Amino acid sequence: MRRTKRYHVHGANSLWHIYKTVPFLKVVKNFIVIQLARYTPFLQVKNEMYRRFLGMRVGDQTAFALMVMVDIMFPEKISVGRNSVIGYNTTILAHEYLIQEYRLGKVEIGDEVLIGANSTILPGVKIGDGAVVSAGTLVHKDVPAGSFVGGNPMNLIYTKEEMEQRMKKEGEGSES
Repeated sequence: MRRTKRYHVHGANSLWHIYKTVPFLKVVKNFIVIQLARYTPFLQVKNEMYRRFLGMRVGDQTAFALMVMVDIMFPEKISVGRNSVIGYNTTILAHEYLIQEYRLGKVEIGDEVLIGANSTILPGVKIGDGAVVSAGTLVHKDVPAGSFVGGNPMNLIYTKEEMEQRMKKEGEGSES
């Protein structure tokens, strides 16, 4: 189960109530910063924009590829560890607006994590250190440290132990 907090709304759907949940000027500022960052080819500049203007926690040497879309309403709920790669056109959400409620949840991405291109990360999930998320994956639950996951819906492909065994075998094969 994802770790999200639920907020019920009455009358119109929750998205109709958007500016009761997040200030309009915050959304405008975040939109501008995120759009600039999506096209910025300079990784250090992009990370500093995320840290300084959006309140995200971004580790050293983390790389956000072009066109990554971070949450416009609540980017401060996103943290990414050091030396991680967030693949092209990935979306990281910290909110979801539904008909009768909206939900908010932190997204925690560990150190040395690889997120493949075109993946979507939903609110309230934690991706453990050293995990690999295959391209095009819908991350709808926690990803154990060191594991390899993929698909829609996301499935565990290899555990940390199985990944270590595969790497060991591949290393032995290249020595001959």
